[in-house]
Amino acid sequence: MPKQKTHRASAKRFKRTGSGGLKRFHAYTSHRFHGKTKKQRRHLRKGTMVNFSDFKRIRRMVATMR
Repeated sequence: MPKQKTHRASAKRFKRTGSGGLKRFHAYTSHRFHGKTKKQRRHLRKGTMVNFSDFKRIRRMVATMR
């Protein structure tokens, strides 16, 4: 059986945390900020954790990532 390869696009978007979780960044942050409130823009800056429902699927894609 061949080794599982890391999904390179996912590896660029997700980071492992020290406790084994997955950190992600928000969408809607590249342009058209005039349509968003200051509060929205401020909250979009921060990263957040991957949702539990997506965690297993994403963890498999970045399986070999450290």
